[in-house]
Amino acid sequence: MAASNQLQIVIPNDLPKMEEEIDYSERAQWLRAAVLGANDGLVTIASLILGVGALKHEAKAIILTGFAGLFAGACSMAIGEFVSVYTQLDIEKGQRKREKGMGLEEREKLPNPWQAAGASALAFSLGAVVPLLPAAFIADHRVRMGVVVAATTLGLAGFGGVGAALGRTKVVRSCVRVVVGGWMAMAITFGLTKLIGSSGFGV
Repeated sequence: MAASNQLQIVIPNDLPKMEEEIDYSERAQWLRAAVLGANDGLVTIASLILGVGALKHEAKAIILTGFAGLFAGACSMAIGEFVSVYTQLDIEKGQRKREKGMGLEEREKLPNPWQAAGASALAFSLGAVVPLLPAAFIADHRVRMGVVVAATTLGLAGFGGVGAALGRTKVVRSCVRVVVGGWMAMAITFGLTKLIGSSGFGV
């Protein structure tokens, strides 16, 4: 009786999943950096507006301060990210040259400093626009400050939710943490500016 030998070839199906996970991980890193940049712009500009609003009620002074903070913050974020990513790029290039020659596919995987700088500046600017809009279009000072705080709170909650989705953590806890942190930054800026102004250093 002849025995039949069967050769089975098993093709692993995990490779596409691994590639999808790697691609998702890379996208998540960029999205997480964008969320952090937008959150930074939101908290920084809102704190500046409240700090200046603690001493001055003129809308022009508050708006100019907000835009100055937007430009300065966006440039600072872009330059900092550019230097950081460029340093990482030099390190990875040097390491790969020591190990072996660098192919075209490996070059495409290297970080792009210009892309990182542009993304950071854009994310900061988008976050900064949230508190600037009510500050620019609301005439009454108290209403303006209240709407700035409300808009900033909503923005912080949104960024916290996005961060929780990327990190696969609890949304409510992440939102509360981000919102409370933003409130603390705004309250400290407002309080210290008010204290300095009342002590005779105000303009």
